[in-house]
This record gives sequence, structure tokens and C-alpha cells, in this order.
Amino acid sequence: MTSDSPTSSASSPGSSSSASSPGPSRLPAVGRRAVIGAAAAAPLLAALPATASASTRHRGRPRRLKGGGDLGPHVIVFDPSTRNIQARLDEVFARQESDQFGPGRYQFLFKPGTYHGLNAQIGFYTSISGLGLSPDDTTIHGDITVDAGWFDGNATQNFWRSAENLAVVPVNGTNRWAVAQAAPFRRMHVRGGLNLAPDGYGWASGGYIADSRIDGTVGPYSQQQWYTRDSSVGGWTNGVWNMVFSGVEGAPAQGFPDPPYTTLSTTPRSREKPFLYLDGHRYRVFLPALRTDARGVTWGKGTPRGTSLPLERFYVARPGDSAATLNRALDQGLHLLLTPGIYHVDRPLRVNRPNTVVLGLGYATLIPDNGVTAMRVADVDGVRLAGFLIDAGTVNSPVLLEVGPRWASRSHAANPITVQDVFIRIGGAGPGRATTSMVVNARHTLIDHTWVWRADHGDGVGWETNRCDYGVVVNGHDVLATGLFVEHFNKYDVQWNGERGRTIFFQNEKAYDAPDQAAIQNGSIKGYAAYRVGDHVTTHEGWGMGSYCYYNVNPTIVQHHGFAAPVRPGVRFHHLLVVSLSGNGQYECVINDTGAPTSGSDTVPSTVVSYP
Repeated sequence: MTSDSPTSSASSPGSSSSASSPGPSRLPAVGRRAVIGAAAAAPLLAALPATASASTRHRGRPRRLKGGGDLGPHVIVFDPSTRNIQARLDEVFARQESDQFGPGRYQFLFKPGTYHGLNAQIGFYTSISGLGLSPDDTTIHGDITVDAGWFDGNATQNFWRSAENLAVVPVNGTNRWAVAQAAPFRRMHVRGGLNLAPDGYGWASGGYIADSRIDGTVGPYSQQQWYTRDSSVGGWTNGVWNMVFSGVEGAPAQGFPDPPYTTLSTTPRSREKPFLYLDGHRYRVFLPALRTDARGVTWGKGTPRGTSLPLERFYVARPGDSAATLNRALDQGLHLLLTPGIYHVDRPLRVNRPNTVVLGLGYATLIPDNGVTAMRVADVDGVRLAGFLIDAGTVNSPVLLEVGPRWASRSHAANPITVQDVFIRIGGAGPGRATTSMVVNARHTLIDHTWVWRADHGDGVGWETNRCDYGVVVNGHDVLATGLFVEHFNKYDVQWNGERGRTIFFQNEKAYDAPDQAAIQNGSIKGYAAYRVGDHVTTHEGWGMGSYCYYNVNPTIVQHHGFAAPVRPGVRFHHLLVVSLSGNGQYECVINDTGAPTSGSDTVPSTVVSYP
């Protein structure tokens, strides 16, 4: 084993915004996913003597930023009396249906009440959410739909969209949510069934459900893999390669590899994502409590456990706000609410205070300029990062997101840092480069659903063009990842150096675009593992983990294994698989030197049920 590793306008709850003009619409390049499923600042004044007038007495100090206020033109708020809701939904969908790498960002917010006859089709960078304290406070009689007509029935590129905190009563009894990665379905109540496949049952590659209740049956059908956490389902029809459940009432019995179910009765630790809600006529952000050995949903039995903050405690950021302004807000002790749009940052956003919340709406996106790190979190308790995208800039960033400084050592067991629905992208929307996407140094961090993706299609894509050697590097001890999606990095997709790490569900594809065997050679080993545990680690555990290869540039490439770990009793894995997609490259083993090789073009997994 080698040692090559990195150390709307919604100024009030009663108003709703108008949508902006559309951005350019681009169809994706055909690749594996097609083939296989393929403040304004205050004036700065010179200091004056103490006898100066009141108007100039505070020269030299910037005015304190205020919290709360307008949510911006791309947050669109409805109540049951709003007219033409369907037309507004359709208008945004027309812009976003196929605009995979465009600038549009939108958040729909539905006030508590009952809505009839709606079909909310959800496109790229669009989020739909209820504003109640419980999903059942906001009920849509209709559908919240994701399908794949824009891509000829192929759902494998239905990225970056979300549904949260709503109840839906589907028109025909079953709601369709045919998504791929970075498309969470959180805190939802489906009073019927849920179909996770596109119309026609074309290819699909998702997905994530948490804190949700589906009264009927969930049908994944063509979904390659899926992770469901702390939820309740009325049934589950099937699995393709890797279906993982933790803390899910009604989950199917464990059966991996046939059927491919990994079922844990509880989730060891979880804390649900913060969410915006209305308390009367005032916006607040609810902060769910930490749970241990969690099972089932957090809502439905009175007021959920947790605390809340008024919107006035948040700096409501708008695109165009500088990193200096956002850092000033953080230094004042304000939390950040990132409204939909794109934010260029020329210095890191520094989250230094304990219990700070950084919450994005509508896939708010941070782009680091001049090779800076987009965000750094100090070694402090209780920080919550949720609901935003980091898109690598054109100048190489050593790290895009740093959770805890190097050598962080404080215990955060009672109040961990959480990273939820935070997505990272290198390339696709244009050239982007980084060395490492995410580094987690803080102990006890909870990584709950992330997709860290080096683009395989779009603009600025190539082995060196959007180079990024490492996806996620975990140096902190006692870190738990639930729903870890990491794909296409030039070297290790995941490098785990901390002790007592745990991962429940991992999905990976190796980089498609390696030009030849030499480009991926790792010393004497053929290729870098998708998930590598450091040689010194004595305790680690993983459940329901898959790696796929699609070396379409050079199908003769051989990958020795998908997983690499030291051989010790305390380092354990359950339910591993590797897959060669249509014979474009092959694996020799599953983990270390264990597991049968893949072969041929039939796309049949090679599995290891337990290791060692």
C-alpha cells in the first residue's frame, strides 16, 4: 500500500417574488450517464476628536450589519390564497428543466395550509419547501415531480434539486421523484407511494431520503443505489446494486448481495438539517436536536425536539455580497442565510464562533477566486453547514472546504459540527481546479449527505483541465458519514486517516477520463482506491459501499481494487461491491486482494459480504 495521501422578493412573509430572466440552457454531453445510465458598506470616515459632531463621531468603524430582512428575488413565497401558483411553478421549471450548468437558482416556500391541483415540476438548482414546523402543516394535493423527459428518459443527470418539509397527496396515488445525486428528499410526508424511477423506467442513479414518511410503497425500480435514513416506509419493492437503510421503520430485511439490502436498525448519531419556518408572521430557523441510536422521523408527535432562532439573528446574504461583508457578519455573531444565487469569494469565509449556522436556500453557490479556500470552520462546537454548493474556481485551490484546522483536537461529542447537503463541484460549469475538495479535521463531525464531484461532462472537463487529486480527506477522529457520494477524482476519492471513523453508504465512480494505465498507477498498485483507510488506523467501519469504473477513454485500464484498508480486527467492512460498467475497465479485486475480479461487459457486481 502506498503512502501517497494528502495530510423572492420576500421582504415579508406575505409577499412573493418575480422570477428573473432565464439563463442559457445546455444539454449535457453524451457520456457514461447517457450510455449506461449514464451590505452595502457604510462610509469610512477619518477619525475626529471627541468633540466631533454625532454624525462623525464613529468615523473609522464600519456600521454594524443588521440581521433579517428581504429574502431576495429568487425566493418565491406562496400561501393558499396566492393566484396562479401553477403558472409560477411552470415558469421556473421552463428555465431550469435542462439548464444543468446555468446560473439560475430558485427557492419555493409554501406557507402552512392546504393547496390543491398543483404539479410542481422541479428542475436544476430548485428547492421546494414548506414553512410549517411539521411537514403536515403544509399539504399539497397534487404532485412534486422529477422526471427525465429533458434527457430522453435517462435520470442519471437529475442533480441539484430538493424537496423538504411538505406533505403531498399524489393525484394518482404515487409521487415520482426520479433523481440522481445531490437531490435530497428530507422531512417529507408522502400520503401514498413514491416512484424513484423516470417514466419508462430508464436509468437512474440516486439518491437520498431522510426524516420522511412514505405511507405507501417506495419503488426504486431502475435506481442503481439509494440511501434512506431515519424514516418510515410502507414497503420497498426492489434493489439493483446497493440499497442501504439505517433507522428506517418498514425497511426490508437485510439480504446483501441478493437482494442487495443493507439494513441497520438505527443510525448511531444524527441531527437533522436546519430549516426555515414561520412562527405566526415571523421567519425563524429551527435547529433539530442531536439523536443517538435514531430510528424513525423526528416530527408528528408534538413539537419536535430542538431550538430555534429568529431570522433577525441571521445576516441575509444576497449575491454580490463580498467575502469581507460575510465575514464581518460572522464576526458580529450573526449566522448566515445564503439566498439563491452565485457568490464569488476572494478570501475564505471564516466560521469561528461555536453554534454558528450557515444555511443556503435554492442551491446558493460559493465560487472561490484566486485559489482561496471557500470556507474554513474553526475547532468549535455545534457549527451547522447546510444547503449550499461550492464550485471550484479557475485558479487551483489547495482545499475548497476545511472543517476544523489542521491538528484540531477538541472533543465535540456532545455538540458536533454537521455538514448536510453541502455539495462540491470541480468543473462542469467551466474550468475549475483544486487539490482536495473537502478536508475534515474536527473530531466527531457528522457528514450527512454530500456529493463531491469532479465533473465528467459539461464545460472545462479533462484529466488535467479540472484536475483534483482528492475528494474527501478525513483526519479527525470519531467522524461519521451517512450518505457519502464522491466521484471521479484523479487519485483517492476518499482518504480516511482518523480513528474510529464510520461510513453508512458510499457511492463512487472512478474518473472516466484517465488516458492510460500509467496516469493512474499508484506505485506498484494499479490505480488509486475509491476509499482508502490510512495504514496506521486501528478502528474503522463501513456498511453498504460501492465503487464503479467506466474508463471510457481507455477501456483497457485495470483497477486493482475499489477499497484499501489495513488488515486489522478493528477495521471492518460490510457489504462491498465493485462494478465494471459495460466492460470499460475492470477491477481485479474488491478490497485489498480480496474479492473476485470483474469481467466482460455485462455490468455484474463483484461483492464481498464481510471483511476481513
